[in-house]
Amino acid sequence: MTARRARATGSPVPDASPARSPLRPAVRLLRVHQWSKNLLLLVPPLGAHRLSADVLAPALVGAAAFSLAASSAYVVNDLLDREADRVHPVKARRPLAAGELSPRAALALAAAALAAALALALTALPGFLGALGVYWLVTVAYSVRLKRVPVLDVLVLAGLYALRILAGTLATGVPTSAWLFTLAMFLFLSLALVKRTSELRRMTAGAAAGLAARGRGYSTADLEILSMIGVASGLVAVLVLALYVASADVTRLYAHPERLWLLCPLGLYWVSRLWLLARRGAVDEDPVLFALRDPPSWLVGALAAAVVVAGT
Repeated sequence: MTARRARATGSPVPDASPARSPLRPAVRLLRVHQWSKNLLLLVPPLGAHRLSADVLAPALVGAAAFSLAASSAYVVNDLLDREADRVHPVKARRPLAAGELSPRAALALAAAALAAALALALTALPGFLGALGVYWLVTVAYSVRLKRVPVLDVLVLAGLYALRILAGTLATGVPTSAWLFTLAMFLFLSLALVKRTSELRRMTAGAAAGLAARGRGYSTADLEILSMIGVASGLVAVLVLALYVASADVTRLYAHPERLWLLCPLGLYWVSRLWLLARRGAVDEDPVLFALRDPPSWLVGALAAAVVVAGT
């Protein structure tokens, strides 16, 4: 019986499907599409206008190591959640939940990805190894327990994004300003809350709502307060950006700092539109991937880059 037919009939889903090649499920299990988030390691050199090869090269190596470590943690998460995922309307298609890979093969894949990440960091970026280890341990702790603790879960997600920026500093030696860390924490907290809001909206959509709620510390009654905190966090991030533009620090990097004020309405538009769409149920459970597939977000990014170039 295939995994799809088993789910349709309510029968138990097997842990492995011998009829399929394991290569494609293994790639899906690693969530390669999530690696784009690790480009945040490039933020410190980009923000400091340090774009030479000797600075960008270690940042890219660090991004590769983080991507492998993240994939290892994703596999561990799917191993822990495979039973709950089988009754989820979307996550049931994950390779482990669908029975396309065995738990033993997944565990070997997680170990190989983590070993490759540590070897890459140790060989190329010895001072960067601590940040990588902290990232993996916190991510696994999030999968095991922290994602079930209300409020703490979204703070951890925001912190993991900020940790990527700190890792970029450790990999390149380019310092990161307090402005950037502050903006990142509020912005990524807002994005983490978009994720939770989208999950709660999905919980209200069908009979599986009660089953889906078991894996989180929230109920649908929390939707309004989470949305309010998320919108406020996004707007505070834009406020931090405005304060940065008005600060003396900008004049050391930009010849025309007054042009950077155009970033603020762009930020206000993007944050407000994202939350509007999230409340309408038009944003999936990963706002970063949504933005990467969203043409208006690409347009806002292009206009923001043009403003920065004009200010430089």
